[in-house]
Amino acid sequence: MKRLLSVFLITLGCTAIILSGCGSSSGSAAGKNGKLYVYNWGEYIDPDVITSFEKETGIKVIYDMFESNEIMYAKIAQDDSAYDVICPSDYMIQKLIESGLVQKLDYSKLPNATANIGKDYWTKSQQFDAGNLYSVPYCWGTVGILYNKTMVSDPVDSWNILWNSKYKGEILMQDSVRDAYMVALKKDGYSCNTTDKAQLEQATQDLIAQKPLVQAYVIDQVRDKMIGGEAALGVIYSGEAIYTKRENPDLEYVIPKEGTNIWIDSWVITKDSKNKENALKWINYMCRDDIALKNFDYITYSTPNVKAQAEITDDDIRNSKVAFPDLNSIKTEAYSNLGEAGDRMYNDYWMQVKSAD
Repeated sequence: MKRLLSVFLITLGCTAIILSGCGSSSGSAAGKNGKLYVYNWGEYIDPDVITSFEKETGIKVIYDMFESNEIMYAKIAQDDSAYDVICPSDYMIQKLIESGLVQKLDYSKLPNATANIGKDYWTKSQQFDAGNLYSVPYCWGTVGILYNKTMVSDPVDSWNILWNSKYKGEILMQDSVRDAYMVALKKDGYSCNTTDKAQLEQATQDLIAQKPLVQAYVIDQVRDKMIGGEAALGVIYSGEAIYTKRENPDLEYVIPKEGTNIWIDSWVITKDSKNKENALKWINYMCRDDIALKNFDYITYSTPNVKAQAEITDDDIRNSKVAFPDLNSIKTEAYSNLGEAGDRMYNDYWMQVKSAD
């Protein structure tokens, strides 16, 4: 999704590998069984996994990266045969399905997916892929509040604390229309997918009222500012929170009682994939417990692979309520595709917030 990974994960070596087409020199066996064109988020896989896939299957992987769901969609809409397997987020998967740009999956060739992906993640995925016909969960997480225990004296259990004037200039909000509105809408008890004008107008006024309290609207900078003690409260993704807690033990992550967004990035196969069988092999490989664990260790975003979860050796991470909360004990809602009219409505309201004095 809009995930930006921790700086400790980014190395010149893996960047060079990905930009040049990961695994292109993994051995003479690679390519004997054809090719596979993969389109994924940047720094969203352990490069060694690509190499091992090539060695085990003899399939040459041509690996490209995108920076946003919208950039990915534009490219696939232009030519959906350019890639075989892609990794969009929830609402974009719904849009791809509705646009006829992805194909149904043959689960008889995905035994690792059916055996290892937890039931709860399949259930949550049905919010954007009814019947789980098109997508297999890869990574997931929540959006919550990261706070510094030495700087916040009030209980942190509600989105309302982000409107507390006591913390003026100490609050970080996401510079993202959907995430910002999710916070305001959930605070008011509404769906984060609402297109009700009255509800959106209320959320807009709430965000405008909050604006004088906000230090900055940021994305990846939330992580660094919170680690450095530059802010008391920040809206952040759970995968980022795992890293920040390692760097600064004064930080805690909370999912507010009103509920939050659960995001799920999943593998799908393009409608006109030229290498469908290889794409199925890729997805099945990504669902192997050892491979899922390797990717989790590398990118820190939670895996839906319950067998891999059980194999995490670090007790604190394996039992972490940040990384692996009980989805039945918290209120979560995935983003839905709002359509052009809905997107335009949200963007228009967001412009009112950003332009307000």
